[in-house]
Amino acid sequence: MNTSLLQFIYLILLAALYLPVIFFAIQRRDEGHEAATWLVALYALLALVLNVTEAIWPIGEDALLFQEIQTYVAFTLATITIVALKTFIKRETWWAWFGLWVLWILGLALILTNALNLPETLWTNGTLVLFRSRLGPAWAILGWLIVAIGLILALANANRQARQQLFRNRLNYWWPVLFLMFINDIILFAGINIIGQPFRLAVAITMAYVIGTHHVPDLKGITRRVIVYIAIIITVVGFYVAGFLLIQAVFGADSNFNPLVAGASISLLLAVIFTPLASLISRTINKWLKGDQYDASVTIHQYSESISNILDMDRLASIAVGIILEGMQIERGFLFLVDGERQADGRKIYKLRSARSPEERQLVAVELEESGTIASYFIREQRPLLQYDLDLLPAFKQTHPFERDWFSQLRAEVYIPIFAKKQWIGLLAFGSKLSGNRYTKDDLVTLSSHASQTAVALENARLVDNLMRLNNELRQARRALEKNNQSLERLDQAKSDFISIASHELRTPLTVIKGYTEMLMEDANLDHNIKHMMKGIHDGTMRLHEVMDSMFDIAQIDARSLKPHLQPVELGHLIKEVCMEDAKSIKEREQTLSIDLPPLPHVKADPNLLKKLFHHIVRNAAKFSPNKGKITITGHHIPAIINLPNGGVEIIVSDSGVGVDPNLRDIIFTKFYQPGELGKHSTSKTRFKGGGAGLGLALSKGIVEAHGGRIWVESPGYDEVNFPGSQFHVILPLTKLENGEQQRESEGMKFEVTKAAEK
Repeated sequence: MNTSLLQFIYLILLAALYLPVIFFAIQRRDEGHEAATWLVALYALLALVLNVTEAIWPIGEDALLFQEIQTYVAFTLATITIVALKTFIKRETWWAWFGLWVLWILGLALILTNALNLPETLWTNGTLVLFRSRLGPAWAILGWLIVAIGLILALANANRQARQQLFRNRLNYWWPVLFLMFINDIILFAGINIIGQPFRLAVAITMAYVIGTHHVPDLKGITRRVIVYIAIIITVVGFYVAGFLLIQAVFGADSNFNPLVAGASISLLLAVIFTPLASLISRTINKWLKGDQYDASVTIHQYSESISNILDMDRLASIAVGIILEGMQIERGFLFLVDGERQADGRKIYKLRSARSPEERQLVAVELEESGTIASYFIREQRPLLQYDLDLLPAFKQTHPFERDWFSQLRAEVYIPIFAKKQWIGLLAFGSKLSGNRYTKDDLVTLSSHASQTAVALENARLVDNLMRLNNELRQARRALEKNNQSLERLDQAKSDFISIASHELRTPLTVIKGYTEMLMEDANLDHNIKHMMKGIHDGTMRLHEVMDSMFDIAQIDARSLKPHLQPVELGHLIKEVCMEDAKSIKEREQTLSIDLPPLPHVKADPNLLKKLFHHIVRNAAKFSPNKGKITITGHHIPAIINLPNGGVEIIVSDSGVGVDPNLRDIIFTKFYQPGELGKHSTSKTRFKGGGAGLGLALSKGIVEAHGGRIWVESPGYDEVNFPGSQFHVILPLTKLENGEQQRESEGMKFEVTKAAEK
């Protein structure tokens, strides 16, 4: 086979070895270390070019020149390695090493061009000679030593400062990189040429793997398993050899001694004790190397029994987290409650608040957007999240800085969401292990099992916690309500006192004004214009006097001192009399007022109070009915029922007005209630929606209740366009007849008051 064919095969082999490394590095450039992956690709490319050059470099006198080129490239590759390491651990000092390489290149250029006019022999002691031609390689080796020391220090410092064990485990893979690089370059500097530079290829492969792979195998775990495996082999072999030699020493002189039987006996004994012996060796080495030693099934069972009946949130958090910390040897842990809240703009946020006892330091709550990277991950995946992934994975690059800082300040390594009925209700967070080991897949499965068991207990505790919080809020609301009621009672008492004082104090001066105005109006010699003014004063005084009478009656009602003077009353004639008094003002608004009453029994009541009652109800109906509206008064006899043992009489005043809001059916009977604008006052008694003192219906209710009756309103609703109207119902009870007394009835009445007023 000729040389050209061998070179071609060698080149194909080099391409087959290096190109996959380059493509792998480029393909993994989105794993969060883009710059480092490109540097690894550059490293592999330079190594490939150097090996290709070596394959086609002519063998002869130029071999020394190629050796120098390899020395220079070794320094360059070492510089690429330390820059890749710096970018991998997110250190901004990588530019300093790049600057060192640039200075080295400038120095090498000065040496190779002899710009400083150095002599051929730079130094000699008679035995050793330093020629100027060897100054370039020496310069490269010096730079390489500086970079090598920098690599060791940088990796050791990064390993010491790494918070997550997963990242520290990933950094540990750089030690084989440095070891292989040092072996390759030391052999190279010693003048030993290994074809293909396999150590350099191993460096490129290891760097590409550690930079391009986010989750690498646990190096400490692999080391422990290897040591356990080797220890078991050594123990088994040692046991077999020692046992065989012991048997031979004891029974070897016996003529019946059979080495095959002795070996079989030792093998049988070894098979019997192998399992406990291997377990003992494994536990001893794991303890020596600080390996994790816990039984997941026992931990889960103990956890389930401990939290199943806990309903207190703070106690649940303390016991649940404490059991996990103790069982799995974890340094810190937290339990957070997650409350989902829908905002006014439709966004949903999840509020995380720590479940801790009041004496513990409370953590600041955080709000996570449903569309944010962290919340969406938990809701979508419903599985643990590692702080290592949160820090390094590109999927979490868009995390809000506040959310990232909040999770970082917890100094936790793993977060396990708690779901109940597909709703995110809690979050467990745990720090690093006391052993310094990383969280394995088995650990995450165990923690997820704990989270699943916590879900039921947490949901029950949340219900109790919400109930207690609701009870506290209700107690606070009740105290506030009692305080407000006391304030309202004082305010209502103040209003009643004001009404009582005002009604008493104003009645006397009003009586004086009324008397003098009437005397002046009766004076025949008084000027006509002055008489007209006196009439206006008199009308205003009468209106004010009427308001004062209402206030006086209200004061009596508040003081429960309103005592009706009962006597038989014929309701038909009384209502007719009231309507005739109001007929003129109703006629002015072109309204229709009609009475349609059947024969009704006489009631025992105070006629003066009943007149006031129906005056207020009729005026109210006229006031809230439009012009040309209709008012109808009907009634009927009520037979004896539970609430009316002697029966009663019901009078209904219907109108075609604006109606009453269903929510205000009780409020309109309170003192000083004013529908609409408070500033809309009128001295007219029947002006449409005109204002007043707000005492008419309150006084009506007081009068009816003073007689033992009941008053209420019925209406489809309030509408100023369609005018649904309203019906005011008044029930007056009948009294028990004395011995021999007969129930008297009034005659039926049916006529239109407004037409009768015209006649």
